[in-house]
Amino acid sequence: MATIAIAGGHGKIALLLSRTLSSAGHDVRGIVRNPDQRADLAAHGALSIVLDLESTDVDTLATELDGVDAVVFAAGAGPGSTADRKLTVDRDAAVLLGRAAVAAGVRRYVLISSIGVSSPPPEGTDEVFRVYLEAKKAAEEGVRELPLDWTIIRPGSLTDDEPTGTVTLTPEDTRGDISRGDVAIVIAALLERDDLAGVTFTALSGSTEVEDALDALVS
Repeated sequence: MATIAIAGGHGKIALLLSRTLSSAGHDVRGIVRNPDQRADLAAHGALSIVLDLESTDVDTLATELDGVDAVVFAAGAGPGSTADRKLTVDRDAAVLLGRAAVAAGVRRYVLISSIGVSSPPPEGTDEVFRVYLEAKKAAEEGVRELPLDWTIIRPGSLTDDEPTGTVTLTPEDTRGDISRGDVAIVIAALLERDDLAGVTFTALSGSTEVEDALDALVS
């Protein structure tokens, strides 16, 4: 079984992923900055690493990643945050995690990005959302430059619907929605595989079983 660290460990996708991974026998560590969130992580089967990704450095984070086999970046500044925090969290913290993973000898990195990053934002897009998309794009570019076995998943618009275990996975940057639970299922499944390094894909709700959809990405 693997040891997996999830940055943004108290987010909805991260908690669902923690439960899925821990139920499969993996050791899960969630990176959070608020120690009050440790009980929630424990309830979902994860230990806590209390660390602020906006203020820490590569060496400190790398120390916390000792013994980790894979990292997942599930953090985000969140709704209502400023444009500056989109840059410090969605961009800078994602790259920081990658650099720390390299320093700690961790090869596997899964980055949760966003649809819409590979094309210019539509005219009239809110300025903060425009910065968010730019931050996600820069995070993708920064992670790709590192010597990591990275996979980038771009979920569609997120819902809290019950997961179905069936999805649409495509290399195209297309629009649609997907439940957070299904995103967690996809990430848990791809962490079990070694043939998806270097792959970027969009994840939407659909009718294909997750493993079959992942197979199609590398066929």
